[in-house]
Amino acid sequence: MPKTKLQEFIFTILMVLAMVYTMICYNIALNIGGMGNKVFLAAFHELVFMGPIAFVLDFFIVAHIATKKAFAIVDMEKNHPFMLVLAISSISVAFMCPLMSLVATILFKNAGSQIVAVWLQTTAFNFPMAFFAQIFFVGPFVRFIFSKIIKVGVFSAE
Repeated sequence: MPKTKLQEFIFTILMVLAMVYTMICYNIALNIGGMGNKVFLAAFHELVFMGPIAFVLDFFIVAHIATKKAFAIVDMEKNHPFMLVLAISSISVAFMCPLMSLVATILFKNAGSQIVAVWLQTTAFNFPMAFFAQIFFVGPFVRFIFSKIIKVGVFSAE
C-alpha cells in the first residue's frame, strides 16, 4: 500500500487506469451485445475522458472517505491487515461506481429526461462487475504491480 503522497498518486493512477479501462470494456460489450476484439481498442477512446475524471474523483474525494470509513470498520488490532484492503476497496466501489455511472450517463447515454432512470440502471449493471473486478482481478493485479515498482526503488518511501 502507498506510504507517501507520491506513492498514493502513482497507485491511484494505476488503479484508475485499470478499473476504468475494465469498466469501459464491459460497458461497450453490453452496448454492442457481446465481447469482441474491437472493444479493447474502442475503450481507449473513452479512457481519454473517463480516466482523468475518475482520477480526480478518487484521488481528491473518494479515497479519503473510503480510507476513513474503512478504519472505522476494521479493528487493526483484531483483524488481519488484508481486511483493511478489502474494506477500502469495497467502500471505494460503493462510491465510485455511482459517480462514474453518472458521468457515463451524462457523457455517453443520451438519457434526456430519463437521466435518473438511466443512471440508476447503469449503476445497477456496473456495480457487480466493478465490485468483483476490484476485489478479485484489477485490485490484486494493481497491488502486485505497485509492489514490484516499490520493491525496485521507483517512487520509494526513502
